[in-house]
Amino acid sequence: MSSIFIYFIAGVALVILMRWRLLYREVPAPSLEDVGGAVYRVGEAHVVDCGPEHPAATVLCMHGFVENLKYFTEHYRDADVQLVLINSGDYHLPIADPQRTRADWAHRPDAPLGTILYDAQVLVQALEHLPRSQSIRVHGHSRGGAVVMQASLLRPDLFEDVEVVLEAPVLPQARPRKPLSERERWFMPLFFALWRRAPINDKNKRIYGRLDIPRKRALIEELPFNGRRVSTLVTNQRDIEHWMRDHDAAAYRHLARGVILVPDDDRVLDGRSMKASATQAANLKVVEVADCSHFVLQDRPEVIPPVIKLETEGAGASQEESGADTV
Repeated sequence: MSSIFIYFIAGVALVILMRWRLLYREVPAPSLEDVGGAVYRVGEAHVVDCGPEHPAATVLCMHGFVENLKYFTEHYRDADVQLVLINSGDYHLPIADPQRTRADWAHRPDAPLGTILYDAQVLVQALEHLPRSQSIRVHGHSRGGAVVMQASLLRPDLFEDVEVVLEAPVLPQARPRKPLSERERWFMPLFFALWRRAPINDKNKRIYGRLDIPRKRALIEELPFNGRRVSTLVTNQRDIEHWMRDHDAAAYRHLARGVILVPDDDRVLDGRSMKASATQAANLKVVEVADCSHFVLQDRPEVIPPVIKLETEGAGASQEESGADTV
């Protein structure tokens, strides 16, 4: 009996040790893309500033959970648009030959790494110091939508004349499609190890929607490789659920204009609770997107509103009245 007990303890210790290794070791990096522009390190996050010296508009983008800045680069390739891309804290920087630049304004966030607040503090610094035009859009996808809202709570003054695009966003009082228990989170290191072996498989492919779009498929195949450490991704996931639970409609109060895009076949976030939350955003238009997965920009890029450019539409272009539309 004593030998069985010893083997049992040894087995438990081995599992704990293996989990610890999977949790904290660095994950292989995704493929690199030639984005260009200056790269600023802000704490454990990165900000990439590319585009002309005198742009007609500025777009700041914040990607979602287990994504990276490449999610936006193809859509916003416009010669007269300044594109500012935030890459989450402790995520791989997927840029070939980055032009690393030091900036006096870049300060390490004081929030815990991996939280929405951490990335929001990075976004605030980028929004305060980098835009080179008067027409500014801030686009957040999924978790990035919550980062945008959190940034507006930190610095309402920076959002007074900013257009926001919240794409399939994490919203206050909404829910994930399948919430995780702490017991399930404990096994996330093993899950990610298996996911990296087959990023698209029979068990998860329905989550992604259409897979016949080459760019989208390539981005999805890299999802389990974007975060540098699973420990940060566990923090990301837990914090997303806490943020949705702990915030209410007041999180919308500093968003002056823009749109919330709610896809009809979101298998990551719960569509019903998303719509119920979105309708409380008094100044934002709610658009329900048909035939669309969680990845709206990849499935239906045409529903993303065109960027307002000063030389064609003027800085004071009005926003349509708030309400729910379907496209």
